[in-house]
Amino acid sequence: MTRAMGAAMRRIHVGNALSAFGLGFTVPYLYVYVAQVRGLGAMTAGLVLAVFAVAALIVLPFAGRAIVRRGPLPVLLVALVTAALGALSLGLANNATTVLMSAAALGAGQAVMQPALATMIVDCSTSETRSRAFAMQFFLQNLGLGVGGLIGGHLVDTTNVSSFTLLFAIEAAMFLLLAVVMATVRMPRAPRIEGAPSASAKGSWKQLLGNRAMVQLCVLGFVLFFACYGQFESGLAAYGVEAAGISTSALGTALAANTAMIVVAQFAVLKFVERRRRSRVIAAVGIIWSVAWVVAGYAGLGHGSQAMATAAFVSTYALFGLGEAMLSPTVAPLVADLAPTGLAGQYNSAFALVKQLALAVGPAIGGPMGASLHAPYIVAFLLFSLGITYLALRLGRQLTDVQDHPWRARSRVVAKGGTQQESVAA
Repeated sequence: MTRAMGAAMRRIHVGNALSAFGLGFTVPYLYVYVAQVRGLGAMTAGLVLAVFAVAALIVLPFAGRAIVRRGPLPVLLVALVTAALGALSLGLANNATTVLMSAAALGAGQAVMQPALATMIVDCSTSETRSRAFAMQFFLQNLGLGVGGLIGGHLVDTTNVSSFTLLFAIEAAMFLLLAVVMATVRMPRAPRIEGAPSASAKGSWKQLLGNRAMVQLCVLGFVLFFACYGQFESGLAAYGVEAAGISTSALGTALAANTAMIVVAQFAVLKFVERRRRSRVIAAVGIIWSVAWVVAGYAGLGHGSQAMATAAFVSTYALFGLGEAMLSPTVAPLVADLAPTGLAGQYNSAFALVKQLALAVGPAIGGPMGASLHAPYIVAFLLFSLGITYLALRLGRQLTDVQDHPWRARSRVVAKGGTQQESVAA
């Protein structure tokens, strides 16, 4: 990595931390703010959450093309200003119409940030540093969300509207501060990984859909986000409360355990992940999450003591966090390495679109099942997790050796150079 790439990457990581920190102030309290503090009811609060998903689904297909044509930095700056305006207006909104319009702006801005930042990471990294860069991004995102949520919890007062206005103002300020930081980034031209697919001038969606490996990765990504992230605050939470008798404080502890596991385990697992085939790492995550669903089944259906049920439920979230820490340096770099030269933005946007679809469908299906169909819910998502393992191993057959195991390719280069032949052979 060159000095220019390193300087740009440091600013990008600071930006990731700032955006997550700002989001942490409001995300845990959005439903309460709309439904209770503004007195707009549960229906409007539910619509706000739906608007976030719909706005993302609308803008992401266009975001990829814009990133390819204009570059990730201008698109990111527009997204940040849009999100800042949405956050500030949401904090001041006092009726359903303005709340929904503000949520649409905030949701659209947030959605575009993801592929834009991911593309900047791709452009400022090499095949040797990309996994570590995405691992750092995920680490900072979770740390920022956790710290922001913790501070926001001490500032918020459900009897005082101005306390929520303050939270949204802080979130808007973080987005604007991020825009200032990102405006100083000078994007270098990053080298491409050897063996990546050939480039296309038009970069059309037709070409993307013709990439069998990318299509299979998108299917796998949908199942990943549907079976894990789409259940955290919907189906799994409902199951914990209804089937396992988990208190709201214990549910908060479980979410904290998930974040803590990611923060603690992220770099501990990084070396393990980097030296193994990406498809097999994802397959291993499917096994780990299968164990998590078995533990969740014990929590709600095992008829043990309440203390054991709570411990099992917290352990479920921790096991999910371990899997997430393994995925962060694996999936995003794989998306980048499957993209033809110059089309990383479009591929990142396509994968972000798949993620948003899964996060929209997951709660809609998992929520009612987790609340009332306890045993079928556990069995169904246990099967989804096993399906992750199957899809990952199947994907591995579509990947080149360089795409699936880039560390081995780097080792071969070292060996050919004659500097570390003996150590590589060993």
